[in-house]
Amino acid sequence: MVTIKDVAKATGVSPSTVSRVIADNPRISPDTKKKVRKAMKELGYHPNINARNLVVKSTKAIGVIMPSSANTALQNPFFPEILRGIGSVTHNMQYSMMLSSGESDEEIYAEVQRMVYGSYIDGVILLYSRVNDRVMNFLQENEFPFVIVGKPYENINKITHVDNDNFAAGKEITRHLIEQGHEKIAFIGGSKDLFVTMDREAGYEAALKEAGLMDCDEYKIHTEFLKSGGREAVEDLLALDNRPTGIVVSDDLMSLGVLSTLEESGVNVPQDISLVSFNNVYLSEITRPALTTVDVNIYELGAQSAKALIEKTVTKTEPSKRIIVPYKIVYRDSVSKKA
Repeated sequence: MVTIKDVAKATGVSPSTVSRVIADNPRISPDTKKKVRKAMKELGYHPNINARNLVVKSTKAIGVIMPSSANTALQNPFFPEILRGIGSVTHNMQYSMMLSSGESDEEIYAEVQRMVYGSYIDGVILLYSRVNDRVMNFLQENEFPFVIVGKPYENINKITHVDNDNFAAGKEITRHLIEQGHEKIAFIGGSKDLFVTMDREAGYEAALKEAGLMDCDEYKIHTEFLKSGGREAVEDLLALDNRPTGIVVSDDLMSLGVLSTLEESGVNVPQDISLVSFNNVYLSEITRPALTTVDVNIYELGAQSAKALIEKTVTKTEPSKRIIVPYKIVYRDSVSKKA
């Protein structure tokens, strides 16, 4: 195992200087910091978090990590609402919350390292679950308490996570379109490496298969969870010779982009194309037509993840849990029977 002494030897500075670099002491010159950090990285040295945490008692703070830059993520009403749920618990338990603000995956990763190594927080909530995520791997390697909102890609029984049954929800909302007589149904989802997209899409595919309907690749589009993402996706669908009559959109904000693009293209919702969506953010009710959508109980996802994380930070032996928050479908005006 690499020690502070090894780093000191490799850089020609004293062990106490290495310690000061780790603590980001302003008295150490930028050149020395750069040299020491480079050696730490090359040697694979990480400060002993557990030893430091014995000295530093609980910070009464938790880190909350967005799936992408805060600038982008906070445009989606899902995130302010989940933060409201987390905040309700942290406030009651007198904890504070640190939100990641990095712009790129690289910046977010560095930010999490800083939070953990600097002992700024007691634990982390990841507001996403993706395949082979560096941040999650880092937290696991360092045995640092964390909770995922979503479904982990592996070690599902070893990682505490809070989720909906997105497969069942995807199947049920697609079945609603099928029951209204729709046979050509498209799916617009977020990034393919996000589990929430995979599960909702798998549910959509299962509903088609059960009804004996064709599952064709040109009807499946992946884009960003933003209004602009929905806009781009629907342009591709409208360009098809065989247009769908129903669309399952895996996020309400994307649905707004879909709706406005259909309207601009002279396509009426729900008369020409029916639309169903996910999340039931406040916008889904006030848009015209109001969206039929899956209410995933966003606030509760946040509250449950904060409770589970604080339990883990207080009781180190707390077993891993899978917490499933129930969903319900809210039927509104964006679906009509296929003529």
